[in-house]
Amino acid sequence: MKHWGIDQVGWDGFDPARLDPDIVPLVKAAAMVERNGDDYALYLQSVFHDDPDFHQAAAHWAEEEVQHGDALGRWAMLADPAWDFDAAFRRYREGFKIDVKADASIRGSRTGELIARCMVETGTSSYYTALGEATEEPVLKQVCRLIAADEYRHFKLFYDHMKRYLARENLSFARRLRVAAGRIGESEDDELAFAFHCGNEAAGIPYDHDRCIAGYMGRAMRYYRYRHIERGMGMVFKSVGLEPRGRLAALAARGAWRLLSWRRKRYEARITRSPRPAAQPALAA
Repeated sequence: MKHWGIDQVGWDGFDPARLDPDIVPLVKAAAMVERNGDDYALYLQSVFHDDPDFHQAAAHWAEEEVQHGDALGRWAMLADPAWDFDAAFRRYREGFKIDVKADASIRGSRTGELIARCMVETGTSSYYTALGEATEEPVLKQVCRLIAADEYRHFKLFYDHMKRYLARENLSFARRLRVAAGRIGESEDDELAFAFHCGNEAAGIPYDHDRCIAGYMGRAMRYYRYRHIERGMGMVFKSVGLEPRGRLAALAARGAWRLLSWRRKRYEARITRSPRPAAQPALAA
């Protein structure tokens, strides 16, 4: 059951005067990734084909993910009335495919799959918290707050199921850590880069991963603060079986913050060097 509905959002309070233009391309990309949740649910239900409890949980999770996409897409169309969310999402679905009939997890085990899902929810919970705190536009602030709360609950959902499977599969700490690190690294794969392309570049422009991931990450990383990284690192540590608030977690958070700051500068430099492939549609005045 969804914890909120799109009609509960105060859409009439949208204030274009308080819009940050750099946030709009990020929301367009995020809308498509979130809206694609139903395909991820099919994949998860195929991997966990003999687990009815998880089947139901995945269905409820996907329902909320799809709503996230619809809410973000609706906001993006307020911010940019010329943008067509449905058309952009169709383009995304045509070019980015998930194996919804996989009979085993690509992570090597069900425990690994659930750790990977914990990493995703850690990232999205932190991201929407950061975005919601950074924006001054009141409707986006509300939407991000609602989504961030959902994503934190989703983390707990996957974490609880992960603990159940860990007791059966006894996945070693080293393998858990490897899965977590691998999934974090996948944040720069085609899922987000192609969503940025479909949401922000004209259909005739060839997709270029490096350009698009720089366009996304160079903007997104500006909105993080140390507290978001610190909280996220605690969730990562919890997922792999480490103390989430100990000295090691604090050291890891400081290291992650330095790495993010370095990468942000690299991506921003790439954005500066690369000419825009096409003019962006005008934002709402």
